[in-house]
Amino acid sequence: MAQPTFFKQSPSLTLAEIAASTKAQLVDPARADQRVTGLASLDEAGPHHLAFFDNVRYISQLAQTRAGALLVSERFKGDIPPHVAVLRARSPFGAFVALGRQLQEDALRPQSGFGLTGVAVSAVIHPTAHLEDDVTIDPLAVIGPDVEIGAGSVIGSGAVIASGVKIGRDCNVGAGSSIQFALIGNNVLIHPGCHIGQDGYGFIFGAESHLKVPQTGRVLIQNDVEIGAGSTIDRGSLRDTVIGEGTKIDNQVQIGHNVTIGRHCLIAAQCGLAGSLTLGDNVALGAKVGINNHITIGDGAQVTAMSGVKDSIPAGARWGGFFAKPTKQWFREILAVEKLGRDSAPGANTTSQDAKDEGRE
Repeated sequence: MAQPTFFKQSPSLTLAEIAASTKAQLVDPARADQRVTGLASLDEAGPHHLAFFDNVRYISQLAQTRAGALLVSERFKGDIPPHVAVLRARSPFGAFVALGRQLQEDALRPQSGFGLTGVAVSAVIHPTAHLEDDVTIDPLAVIGPDVEIGAGSVIGSGAVIASGVKIGRDCNVGAGSSIQFALIGNNVLIHPGCHIGQDGYGFIFGAESHLKVPQTGRVLIQNDVEIGAGSTIDRGSLRDTVIGEGTKIDNQVQIGHNVTIGRHCLIAAQCGLAGSLTLGDNVALGAKVGINNHITIGDGAQVTAMSGVKDSIPAGARWGGFFAKPTKQWFREILAVEKLGRDSAPGANTTSQDAKDEGRE
């Protein structure tokens, strides 16, 4: 549930208003005027909360819930306690999230950490920087020469925006982030502690010393991208590092130089993408996936968490394992190895005659 210390208290709504907003069916119209004062999880909800249920794993919580109202699908209609008002929805979680986005808009993206509008007195703004109207710069942020920042953007405390960086409209740059050699589109959300545009890892290896390769490319981040806290995106060496429109990157992800990521990709926490690889559109990477350089992951491909990818993956494929391979093959090999382990265990090769003799003893 929303914590009033940090988030605005959502307004109370009647069940009739919630049904209209979510396109859900209120099963008992007599409860149309019943009010909900907030959203909560199934196990923490009270009589004035709305919760949702759509996963049979939590059926025990459903039986014990104290929620006043519940978004739930038709398939669970026989499992709901009688005190709970039922809002029938085709996608209960989707309806719950849609309502939450309306009621708790302040939780969708960070605003000024100091409740400011405009430029803080302690912020450092170079005279050649250009800020459009309604830009917020928190205390101790540094905005370098020739920087451009679009209207409605918020730059967090202690962030450093280096020379020549362009940031579009309605963007958020989290506290303690640094951005250099980058062009950033509109509605981009960069969480605290991100570092974007630093050197890529490029060296010619030698027995006595390693020769650094100049990194002269940029980072291009298209519209509607979100980058999780503590993530790093290296600038390109000769060509640019590109993050495609609508891509969502989780916390502590490393993206190497010259990487091209397509549109609407999902990259979970602690993934590592080596240099000069390409992700197509709508690629999904589970947590801690590591991908080798100079390979291509095709459109719509999915990679299971904690996999190591050394080969290109075709479009639409599902791969996993170390080293990653098609998931069906990977599962077959796991089962074969487990069977081999069982068969080679002490006592596993006891014959049926041995068992009979042992029984007679």
